[in-house]
Amino acid sequence: MEAVMAGQQGMVARNPSVVRAVGDLSSSFKGAASFNAKAFPSGVKVAQAFPRLVTKCTAAPSIAEQKGADSSLANIEADGRVFNFAAGPATLPAKVVKQAQDELFNWRGSGMSVMEMSHRGKEFTAIIQKAEKDFRELLKVPDNYAVLFLQGGASTQFSAIPLNLCGPDDVADYIVTGSWSDKAYKEAKKYCKSNLVWSGKSEKYTRLPSASEYKLTPGAKYVHICANETIQGVEFKDYPKVDGDTVLVADVSSNFCSKPIDVSKFGVIYGGVQKNIGPAGVAIAIVRKDLLGKAQAQTPVMLDFKTHADNDSLYNTPPCFTIYVCGLVFEDLLAQGGLEAVEKSNIEKAQILYDAIDSSNGFYKCPVEKSVRSCMNVPFTMGTPELEAAFLKEAAAQGMVQLKGHRSVGGVRASIYNAMPRAGVEKLVALMKSFQEMNS
Repeated sequence: MEAVMAGQQGMVARNPSVVRAVGDLSSSFKGAASFNAKAFPSGVKVAQAFPRLVTKCTAAPSIAEQKGADSSLANIEADGRVFNFAAGPATLPAKVVKQAQDELFNWRGSGMSVMEMSHRGKEFTAIIQKAEKDFRELLKVPDNYAVLFLQGGASTQFSAIPLNLCGPDDVADYIVTGSWSDKAYKEAKKYCKSNLVWSGKSEKYTRLPSASEYKLTPGAKYVHICANETIQGVEFKDYPKVDGDTVLVADVSSNFCSKPIDVSKFGVIYGGVQKNIGPAGVAIAIVRKDLLGKAQAQTPVMLDFKTHADNDSLYNTPPCFTIYVCGLVFEDLLAQGGLEAVEKSNIEKAQILYDAIDSSNGFYKCPVEKSVRSCMNVPFTMGTPELEAAFLKEAAAQGMVQLKGHRSVGGVRASIYNAMPRAGVEKLVALMKSFQEMNS
């Protein structure tokens, strides 16, 4: 029985649908005290003895057995990992996941998991300090900026930004280029005079404005942008210029750490980590220190940036494990050569995909103006929803998942963040070409 069960372990790890079948095997053997393997010299007799078990197991063979087979698992990589094109939470570097796995039970000889250790103990203090140090090195964060590990995702910062930077009667300008900047603009209305200076909604958020298309408010406390719109796939290549005491604020959730950024041009940079940096559960804010301590009186203590700056992001228990994984990602990005090297790789991957779209003679269409196409989130459509559904089904059958466009826009969306290997993009392009040939 042990040999048979061991043989099933690889299958179970890669395909949870056979868990019940293996349970059947265990239960059947436990109930057969007189079981003798020699009594079943052939698969036929085993099938006759355990028909329900054999049906389930043979319906989901191991990855190795699937190679070359016409199956939903036929083209999954040898280690059982798919190419995950999800917009977030998103794929993480394989080496980071494996390191976290290796250290999960006993972190570096501490005798406990990161998930168990006190956030005020020396072990986690070392983890969060190293994470901040590496993050500062990656983005070349100046000393006059605080780095805050926060909870509540970027959406919570939609409230925190106006509460920290504005009084109720102050003006804040918003350039709305997609779904997320629109949400930020609407949330800010509760706490300040949120002013819409430009919106791309009438054009379905397919382009970005030139400076001549909007007029910023003199004396505005800040100008807010979303550096990369995850849903619509538009990305700022250059940032708006602000004058006087007005500061630039950017939500960088979906292109965080994907390229170098001059932090000194911004008052606040913030973003959720679950796309390019780590598991869901943390937002990181980079805040110029002279902006701290000016929050509105009504600001909840957990939304006051100064609370977290004064307490080194440890005012309350933070999402320790997520911060730990973020730290591993920062180490990995530095090892790759920093954000300059990462940007080069991202541009190359995006170009491969956009070239496939543009050379398809209209079979695939990307609605975004070419000059502002995102290197992170690539939306495209086909002639009919039925065709798109067939494409998504075939992609999943070949081990490429989470390609369906956001529910608000439909179509297909490939999120090709830092951790998406070039091989994943090339495999997607190969499918696009073969699918077009079969359906043209």
